Amino acid sequence: MERVRPDSFNVLGVPVSIVDMAAALEVIDGWIAARAQEFVCLRDVHGVMACQDDPELLDIHRRAGMVAPDGVPLVWAGRLMGAQGVARVCGPDLMPALCEYSLAKGYRHYFYGGAPGVAERLAERLQARFPGLEVAGTHSPPFRPLNEAEDAAVVDKIDGSRADIVWIGLSTPKQERWMAAHLGRLEAPVMLGVGAAFDFHAEVIKRAPAWMQRSGLEWFYRLLSEPRRLWRRYLVLAPRFVVAVALEMLGLARYGSGR
Repeated sequence: MERVRPDSFNVLGVPVSIVDMAAALEVIDGWIAARAQEFVCLRDVHGVMACQDDPELLDIHRRAGMVAPDGVPLVWAGRLMGAQGVARVCGPDLMPALCEYSLAKGYRHYFYGGAPGVAERLAERLQARFPGLEVAGTHSPPFRPLNEAEDAAVVDKIDGSRADIVWIGLSTPKQERWMAAHLGRLEAPVMLGVGAAFDFHAEVIKRAPAWMQRSGLEWFYRLLSEPRRLWRRYLVLAPRFVVAVALEMLGLARYGSGR
């Protein structure tokens, strides 16, 4: 079966899909209808820069069915490169959009990740928001790596739930590695790595106001909320990203051709 994937533009060697929310939903819907097996990376500046120092992670992004532009800077970069129609598709927005979209389709959702109790709370909140949402199951794994038997049990549990969509909330890059490792092992057509979307929609962490999201300042809100954990991501990696993209666009550096 031919793999249907959206076109992409190259950002420092990472192929970023030319999609907006409507296009992303359409692609995912097509995968489910075809019972394809794909995974989606929701990519921001931090993730792109992580790929620069990790060839295995970069290869995972090149294998993904879709690398949606989570961060506004990626959208800006795409438009500068002539990628028309690209818009931000971040995990916390994609989750409710796909849940609502799936109501008429009857798609079954499985939530894997988060701290103990978060996945269950997330499912409850989403079912309250979207009556009739089909939740196939939830699981919050331990923070340590699973052994082979434990991992096999997780696969059996998810497959037994007959899930169509598996949401992964393990943070970057753990969730991307998990999806790549389980591609072809899970029967579900779609896996989506959405990280903090679990905490936002479970109402464990408050999200930035809408005006900050629209203006590209959500990163600043998150930095103020969790400075110890995020200072390097936003104060070191973000400037590196700007310089690297500028050099690439000026033809002074080359980071790969993407997909």
